[in-house]
Formats: sequence, structure tokens, C-alpha cells
Amino acid sequence: MDFSSTVEATPLMQTDVDLTPYNTLAVTARAAYFCEVDSEQGLVNVLKWWKEQQKQLGMDLPIMPLGGGSNIVLAKDFPGLVIHVSITGRDLVEEDDHWLWVKVGAGENWHQWVEYCMGFHYWGLENLALIPGTVGAAPIQNIGAYGVELCNYFAELRAVEINSGVAVTFDSDACKFGYRDSVFKQQMRDKYIITSVTFKLRQEPSLCYDYPALQSHFRDLGIDSPTPHQVFDAVCQVRASKLPDPADIPNVGSFFKNPVVSDEQHKQLKRQCDALVSYPVAGGHKLAAGWLIDQAGWKGYREDEVGVHDQQALVLINRKGSGEQILSLAQKIQSDVQERYGVELEIEPRVYSS
Repeated sequence: MDFSSTVEATPLMQTDVDLTPYNTLAVTARAAYFCEVDSEQGLVNVLKWWKEQQKQLGMDLPIMPLGGGSNIVLAKDFPGLVIHVSITGRDLVEEDDHWLWVKVGAGENWHQWVEYCMGFHYWGLENLALIPGTVGAAPIQNIGAYGVELCNYFAELRAVEINSGVAVTFDSDACKFGYRDSVFKQQMRDKYIITSVTFKLRQEPSLCYDYPALQSHFRDLGIDSPTPHQVFDAVCQVRASKLPDPADIPNVGSFFKNPVVSDEQHKQLKRQCDALVSYPVAGGHKLAAGWLIDQAGWKGYREDEVGVHDQQALVLINRKGSGEQILSLAQKIQSDVQERYGVELEIEPRVYSS
């Protein structure tokens, strides 16, 4: 493909790019075409130019947006265009006596954004500290931790439709948030690229620290009524003690979703395993996937260059293995848990395998 005649202000296009630095599993895969965008208009220009090139050459190659690469498993080389979204910026757009609305670029680092909120006393995101990835990726899977989900403090987002290049605003209802889910993983999958997210944050803190790990942390410290900064610090310490830093041990965090089972199946499992870790939710009970995997004997398991973390069975780690090896191990774990407990584990990260 000839890249000499690009649209004005279209970011530099590259060919045959190694994606190892762009995914936290550090899987070796290559993108046929690659560019980085740092503005919404730049993204629109790239999509317009790419569409024109495809039409002229009679090609139909896919597009994959990529942020921090903390929620993707690359099992194959990517034959189309990878767009690395690097749009930054944090703007206070509105406030009243109770709330603040802050618009954040999709390319902002998520944890750094939470730290920024703590510094400016924008409350609500304390429990979501230390989650890897970018702001733009967060709504796609409705990230959540320790009793708080992104949707609790979401106002709206802007996204560019890939086919038309038109920017659209999605409110919370349009995003159809669910447990680790949104419209962007369902009906709108691969149809939009998020450019910014606007958050609705509290002027006064309303803390959530009844999650068992946080309660234990504060009990050990003798703290009855923690401050927002203490909740933030506790979340960071608890996460760091359980989850490996991708910079040290390549991983994508929780590899499987916590499954939800019916009340009847939950009763059967409790009879089978009295120590079953679960809690009630709408429609049944949510099980701790990590506990199931641990009880099945997978924690610390190694297979060639991939394995299961020895401190958290929910985390698969990569030691210079391939995406195919990681997925193969995941499938073995799924089959074993299904056979032992009759519970289906769903992979949480996005998988590219064709």
C-alpha cells in the first residue's frame, strides 16, 4: 500500500509493526499497518484516508483500536490497521454543589487519572485505583473493583464510528453497562473508537469499603472510618499484594469473569463445597472464579512459557510464550472447572485469534 499521499493532518502510518510493547501480556504479534492518533480529528482523518485507500485498492482489511493493551490476547498477527489511541487531556466542564463533570482523553493512563482525582478531591474512583489500561478502554468492559464500577460515576463518552467517521455521544443508557460488559462488547463491537469519557464525580466523598479485603486491611490498621486517601492507599496495597505488575510479570489482570449461577445451582455447589466463596446478586449468586480455579489445583501451575500466578489463580502469566499457548492453558482451566463444578468460566479480555 502506498503511504506517500496522506490526508493533511493524518498521523504517520507505519507497516509491519511489532505489537509486543503495546500489550501487557507481552505477546509477540505484528500489525500489518499501524498509526498513533492524539486527537479526535486525527482519528477522523485516519479513518477517512484508510477507507479511501481500501476502496482504491479493492481491499477490505479490519481496524483494531488499541489503548494500553491491558485487556487483549493477541493469538495471531493482525492483517489490518492498528490505531493506537493517545488522546490526552483532563477538563473540568461543569460543577454544582454536589457534583463535578470532568472530560478525559481516551489515551490517558487510568491509574494516573485516579491519582489526579485524589489530588484535586474529585471523589468516587478511589476503589478503581491501580487498574491497568487507559481511560478509553474502561467503559468498554465497565471496569470494577472492590464494590465500585465505572458506570457508577459515568456521565457520557464520545466515540467515532469507524465506517462513517462521524463522532457520536453515548450517555449511560446508550452504553448498556453490565457486569464487565457494555454495548461496545456486544451490538457495537468493532463499530466505534472512543475518544473521550466524561465522569460525574462527587464534591463530598461517599466511601465504599465493605469489601472483605478492605475491611481486613483497615481492621489490621485499627481504622474505623477511613478517608478517601486511605481507601485509595488500601486498594493499591491490596491489589499489589494479589496481582502482579504487568511491567514485571506480563499479564492482563483477571483472565476470567466471576460467573453468576442460579440459586438452585448455588445450593448444589454449597453442598459439594461448603467453603464456596460467593455472594448474592440479582438473578442468583456470583462465584469467585479465582477460588474455583485455586480449588481445582491450578494456582502456580506452569506449562512451557505460560502459567497461573502463584498468588492469584485468576491471573494467567506469560514468560515469553505465545498467545496460542495462553489460550490453550485457559481452555484447559475452563474444561477442568466445568467438569468439577458444572460452572462455565468466561474469558474476560478481548481475544484476537483470526
